[in-house]
Amino acid sequence: MKDTKAIQSLAAEFEACQKILTALGDEVRQHLILQMMSHGTDCSGMRVPEITELTHLSRPAVSHHLQILKDAGIMKMRREGTMNYYYFAYDNSIEKLITALQHASEIIRALPDRSGE
Repeated sequence: MKDTKAIQSLAAEFEACQKILTALGDEVRQHLILQMMSHGTDCSGMRVPEITELTHLSRPAVSHHLQILKDAGIMKMRREGTMNYYYFAYDNSIEKLITALQHASEIIRALPDRSGE
């Protein structure tokens, strides 16, 4: 490939997306996300016991996965007294991932066809 700058740029983009790639790459977290999304449009968020019921994971496991999702910018937490509510948050980390994947697609499209067909 002639465009090493594009590949170096893509490498930097992938590095910036590592947390969200890790968060989304786990099947348990994918299940947790889908269960929370399908729970409804309640904007107040969900507590760990509710998420535990939905996912059939232990409380420590749910808390662990929520922390990873928070670190990736997918989830946020709001505290009301002694209760913590988790909710989906718009963070530009998903947009960064989409951009990186679009750049990867452009680079791959420019490569020669080596399929032999």
